[in-house]
Amino acid sequence: MAGDEDISNPKGLMIANNEIIKSFLSSAKSDLNLTDELRQIASNLLSQPSIPYKSLRNIWSESLPSTRPDLLHLFSGSNFVFSSPKPREKSKELQERLKKLSDLAERREYKELVKDITPVEQTDEPFSSYKDQVGFGLHVAVTMFTGYLVGYAAFRALFNHNPVMNAAGGILGLVFAMLLETLLFIIKSSSKRPVSSSLASSSASKLKKGQ
Repeated sequence: MAGDEDISNPKGLMIANNEIIKSFLSSAKSDLNLTDELRQIASNLLSQPSIPYKSLRNIWSESLPSTRPDLLHLFSGSNFVFSSPKPREKSKELQERLKKLSDLAERREYKELVKDITPVEQTDEPFSSYKDQVGFGLHVAVTMFTGYLVGYAAFRALFNHNPVMNAAGGILGLVFAMLLETLLFIIKSSSKRPVSSSLASSSASKLKKGQ
């Protein structure tokens, strides 16, 4: 049983089998001075291309000096056999993490490849930030106040300091300023749409040319 274990699962230093070692093992497998276990080991190792040094040394040590060769002569012409270690198995968590990193790398590479043909996302939407909202509100307030003052002054000059007509003129100027501000906002918003559409069409034409 020990001999089978030595062959199926060799451990330690391994030596390449040669004619001198084979001759020694051939005589050792029938040497009655050795135990049955050592004779079985010698018989099993005889046909192997490489043998454990420990097993061969045990057989040689238990053999009679008259029947065994000199130790230096036994190992002459033989070389050490080095086996490469088994690759280390990666844990499931590590495999999943490596897969995620690989997917992220592939996405980055894809974005690099298509960055010249993919239209840039436009974020020029009105009131897209708090700063824009505050600025627009202050601008409307100043415009309406200016319109009120202009209307008030105009009606005051026309109707000879009539308080009711002066207030009406101010309100009319305020409404006119609000309408003007609304019209300017519509024009400003609509002027940004052709830009984004032209970018999309130019990107599509580049893609067709590339194909």
